[in-house]
Amino acid sequence: MEYLEGKILLIDKPLEWTSFDVVNKIRNKIKRTFNIKKIKVGHAGTLDPLATGLMIVCTGRETKNIDNYQGLEKEYIAKVRLGATTPSCDLETEPDELFSYQHVTEELIREKLSEFKGEILQTPPVYSAKKIDGERAYKMARKNIEVKMRQTLVTIHEIELVSVELPDFTIRVSCSKGTYIRSLAVDLGKALNSGAHLANLCRTRIGDFMLKDAISIKDFEEILDKA
Repeated sequence: MEYLEGKILLIDKPLEWTSFDVVNKIRNKIKRTFNIKKIKVGHAGTLDPLATGLMIVCTGRETKNIDNYQGLEKEYIAKVRLGATTPSCDLETEPDELFSYQHVTEELIREKLSEFKGEILQTPPVYSAKKIDGERAYKMARKNIEVKMRQTLVTIHEIELVSVELPDFTIRVSCSKGTYIRSLAVDLGKALNSGAHLANLCRTRIGDFMLKDAISIKDFEEILDKA
């Protein structure tokens, strides 16, 4: 069976699904459809619940290559919202501080974006899957436990302005493994002498794998129903 031998699935992750939800759904569907007790299924890069877009899901023996896919360059379309910060750096939590953005112009945004190209240091969000002393940071944050995140070095290969409709502006970002676009949004807010958080995120590419070639979970289930 091809799923046991090893298969790469390009999945368009739905909004509000966790990456684990996607893997779990695919694993259970394969097991039920082909009446098998066990199959390895894993993904090559987490997407936050409020993000959508491309996920590489590997089955069977192909799961051995997950690390190779995780290391590929990734591309995102991100909507950054000025005027407020949130504890989660996105819309998962309510604003905790408000800022003025009346001074921000399209020209200023373009100027500041250029400063983020190349190698940069960024601090991962507290609400992230990073492990702190063996526990996921977001689990500690939700328990109101103080979490100190260490800065990491990441690479922004390309960053360009797509559109501006203040307080929002949309950017396209091509970056290395380990880059948090939520952290990038926060840092952009600071660079613009304001505050910001991520309002929308879609992953459009992983290496040479493209979102346009991905299928929905519903499409995957229908393919297996026909099998």
